[in-house]
Amino acid sequence: LFFPENQPNVAYVYVELPIGTDIESTNDLTLQIEKEVAEVIKKYDEVLITDDGDTLIRNFMVESLISQVGEGTSDPAQGVQMAATPNKAKIGVGFRKFSDRVDQKGHRVKSSHVLEEIRNSISGYPGVVLTVDKDRMGPPTGPAINMELAGEDFQQLINEAEEIKAFINNAGIAGIEELKVDVQQGKPEMLIHIDRDRARRFNISTAQIGDNLRTSLFGKEISSFKDGEDDYPIVLRFNDTYRYDMESLMNQLVTFRDQSNGKISQVPISAVASMERSSTYSSVKRKDLKRVITIYSNVIEGYNPTETVNKIKEVMQSFELSDDHTLNFTGEQEEQAKEMAFLSRALMIAVFMIFLILVSQFNSAAMPFIILSSVVLSLIGVLLGLIIFRMEFVIMMTMIGVISLAGIVVNNAIVLIDYTNLIIQRRKEEQGLDRNDVLPYDQLLGAIIEGGTKRLRPVLLTAITTILGLLPLATGMNINFFTLFTDYDPQIYFGGDNVIFWGPMSWAIIFGLTFATFLTLVIVPVMYYLVRGWEIRRKERRLRKLEHQAA
Repeated sequence: LFFPENQPNVAYVYVELPIGTDIESTNDLTLQIEKEVAEVIKKYDEVLITDDGDTLIRNFMVESLISQVGEGTSDPAQGVQMAATPNKAKIGVGFRKFSDRVDQKGHRVKSSHVLEEIRNSISGYPGVVLTVDKDRMGPPTGPAINMELAGEDFQQLINEAEEIKAFINNAGIAGIEELKVDVQQGKPEMLIHIDRDRARRFNISTAQIGDNLRTSLFGKEISSFKDGEDDYPIVLRFNDTYRYDMESLMNQLVTFRDQSNGKISQVPISAVASMERSSTYSSVKRKDLKRVITIYSNVIEGYNPTETVNKIKEVMQSFELSDDHTLNFTGEQEEQAKEMAFLSRALMIAVFMIFLILVSQFNSAAMPFIILSSVVLSLIGVLLGLIIFRMEFVIMMTMIGVISLAGIVVNNAIVLIDYTNLIIQRRKEEQGLDRNDVLPYDQLLGAIIEGGTKRLRPVLLTAITTILGLLPLATGMNINFFTLFTDYDPQIYFGGDNVIFWGPMSWAIIFGLTFATFLTLVIVPVMYYLVRGWEIRRKERRLRKLEHQAA
């Protein structure tokens, strides 16, 4: 996962009708869908008896249900929409905070289950695009499934995008909510064809015609009204009666000063232009100078986005794409790959910096390699823990935990090796040996065993205290200290939004530290013995060589 999959605090139902739909029609349909959503959440109503004996109906899951039609209702996955959107609406279902989502019997319900019930209940609206989504943690990254088809001919792109959409749907890949294309072809428009020869005869320009039409529809600020310190613009445009009347628009007079004789002239637009009703695309998007169409979808709760996208990639290998078209997987997966590469580099840099510090302190290259082996062991422990307990590998939080481990687990190895070096140095001084001399095998082994025995308690205590300190964060243990001291009721519960975010990092540290601590107590002494043993053998070979040369 790119970011942890949070339990929804808000569920959104995005409604999109064909472009050109009147806002009143959008509002009527939104009210109908809102009733269906209200029926879904009504099952979580429960009757409460107040202290005064009155009955109160309370929904223990949902706190608010708000609908919005028109402006500001576009799905964020489609990017920022600057144009007016009378054909779009949004229904927001606000859930109660995590600790309150419990019924009278003590049963806790996940808000993701309610979201799935809403998704399954609203269907059967032909020509309407419905998207059910939730508030997401982290920065906006685009949809989990996001394919960009690029080329030159826009109509060919649309046709191939529809073929890809049908091809993936026929493959029956689980986890895909609904594939959508970000281009609609039914956007109504009115084309004004200007007869330039006739317009020249009347000495009227296309700019004047366009300015008149724009003023009629959108208005033009012609003055301002000042009231005290406030200025109010005065805008000139047609009334609603004439603004949407094609004949009134075309028969309006263009007033201008004729440059040939200096007189004021008036010419109706219909005398020099004709009108044609047509339809066009909702938008034409470009990326790197190429036209782009996006095929996107959310992933249903309970399915892994990366796994779903990998299945789509595997299926798309058998799809014959046009030679002049390219298909790229972007959106969340693209951002996920970038962050994984960045955090991997950060881990390598952190390990390299630790290595430099250890080399400068131990004045040796062999000892830092032994110590850094615990980093590899901790990474193995993280992966084993995630596999055993069936947890997701969250790119952001789990990788931050792995990077943190690089600085934590080396401490045990440093303590062990440093103390063993002190024991060896002390025994050399007791025997009157030089600092560069080596101990025999039996004394070296005795020093390693003594170091491991003496440092066992500090190593275990540091690891255990760190693990126990992280368990409340990993399990999401919540305590209400206010009620603990006032009513002697701590109101302890586990879970919530914080554990969803910080849990992956905590479990990564716990798994890695547990695994690395026990293996460090075994592998580090063994590696230390092998390195020191190699030094002893090298010293013995050098002495034999010197004795042979002396003889």
